[in-house]
Amino acid sequence: MIGQDSTCKMTAPSLLDRLNRDGFVVVPSILTEDQLTKLRDATQQATALARAGKWPNVRTLPKQFPPWPTGTPEAPPQGIWGVQSMMHPDMPNSDIFVQTYFSDAVIEPTKQLLQCSDNDLVMELFNLLVRPDQDFELRWHRDDIPATATPEQELDRLNKPAYSAQWNLALYDDNSLIVVPGSHTRARTDMERNADPYEKEIPNQLLVELKAGDIVFYNNNILHRGAYVANKERMTLHGSAGHVKGSSLRARNVLQHGLNGWVDRVDLGALGERERARAKNMRRMLVEMGQEAGEVGYSLEG
Repeated sequence: MIGQDSTCKMTAPSLLDRLNRDGFVVVPSILTEDQLTKLRDATQQATALARAGKWPNVRTLPKQFPPWPTGTPEAPPQGIWGVQSMMHPDMPNSDIFVQTYFSDAVIEPTKQLLQCSDNDLVMELFNLLVRPDQDFELRWHRDDIPATATPEQELDRLNKPAYSAQWNLALYDDNSLIVVPGSHTRARTDMERNADPYEKEIPNQLLVELKAGDIVFYNNNILHRGAYVANKERMTLHGSAGHVKGSSLRARNVLQHGLNGWVDRVDLGALGERERARAKNMRRMLVEMGQEAGEVGYSLEG
């Protein structure tokens, strides 16, 4: 799990202890009011483009996992529930998203959870989860372990270091993420394995409550799902960063989102000198991971 492999001194054991125990940890209020306002404006513009069909990289209803179709005359789109590729150079206000992804407010907790230095970090995903055009729920899942996995297969993956810190950063109050604390350390119970994929109540499930500006880091192989309503505003930035030692494990989970075609063009000009040096190294690590991985396919179906 996250944090098992150590390459530098841990500076915030309470974060790591909570993550290792529960599978998730909330860090409150990482944004200033000015940052929150700018990010809300930028995400509103990005979402408006996406809903108008003017941004091609979107998560479309009713599909949960990539690849997401944009619709055909025979099967028109039913709306969106996410906007992809926030750091793409063609994304309006991409400089604001780049500054957020590579900020100390996000990177420092990431390093604490991965127990690493700047030089070990790999750039990964940065997307946006939005209010769906109709109520929409995700089924119970682990991000990189299929539901068909046997208990032995689950444990084989769960017993390996995660080598990634995945997070949700809420720009409005958000209670969409539902997790089963501790499930990142064990195979599913018989009840969990046999439950309806959209079961409303799983024993010990917990609704993660985020206030605007809060960030939750979570092990992406915790048993979890999402429940999104069309009448509640949602702008939640959804990202991850990896550890260089986990490139072979992380390649499919990251590269299935289509970063290869543009990541080398991400504009880092808005960053300060220190942050830019870190970002260049993280981007280089991702490019190298893509070159080594080749065709990766998709982690899950549906």
